[in-house]
Amino acid sequence: MFARRSIQNPWDGKIEPFRIIGNVYFVGTYQASSHLIDTGDGLILIDSGYAKTLYLVIRSIYKLGFRPEDLRYIVLTHHHWDHVEATRQLVDLSGAKTLIGEKDAEPARGYFDPDILLKDGDTLTLGNTTMRFVETPGHTRGTLSLFFDTQEGDATYRVGMFGGAGMYTLVKERFDYEGCREDYRKSIHRLQEEHVDVFIGNHVWNNDTENKGKLLLETGKNTFIDETLWPTFLDFCEKRLDELIEQDA
Repeated sequence: MFARRSIQNPWDGKIEPFRIIGNVYFVGTYQASSHLIDTGDGLILIDSGYAKTLYLVIRSIYKLGFRPEDLRYIVLTHHHWDHVEATRQLVDLSGAKTLIGEKDAEPARGYFDPDILLKDGDTLTLGNTTMRFVETPGHTRGTLSLFFDTQEGDATYRVGMFGGAGMYTLVKERFDYEGCREDYRKSIHRLQEEHVDVFIGNHVWNNDTENKGKLLLETGKNTFIDETLWPTFLDFCEKRLDELIEQDA
């Protein structure tokens, strides 16, 4: 579930787009997740991905019956290039406003000019969706996790994403900043207090997005709806952190 395979060419990471649940869609690639939220009053995109795979994201948006020109907001979970590199191109195409954690704003300016700087507890409301942002530093100083409700029939489900679960910047030689490991653990513990019915991955290997999507498209079985996936992933993240620390001992 949490393993990552190597991708050589942009097109090798193409994933057919699909509706996850309610108004939540996957439009990303294996290399970089992107999620589209149809609020009924315009679209919200979570993470733009690489510039070299933007054509696949745009293809996916159109294939689902939406238009990139209808993007109103682009939410960036953190400043790393695999999440933000295509942002400027999408802004030029759509005029969408960009949002990122205030502590990640400066490093993000190499890729785009943020319009809205988010702090812990801030919300974004558009149409039928209100998204709440939680500062979860560690992977970067300004990493944001997010939560919102979606409707499926008569049921309401809480959707959640850990905005920066990667270990890359927690290796000593690549620290994003001093104290990042301590912050990462605190962020995990804080997220463990959140209830999530539908866990969407910041990368596809966080929650096996690709295989869950194939199963959903082929059989209609929705394995994204599972409240155990969120705590299981957070436990995995903390275990990996412990192993990294042990390696340095």
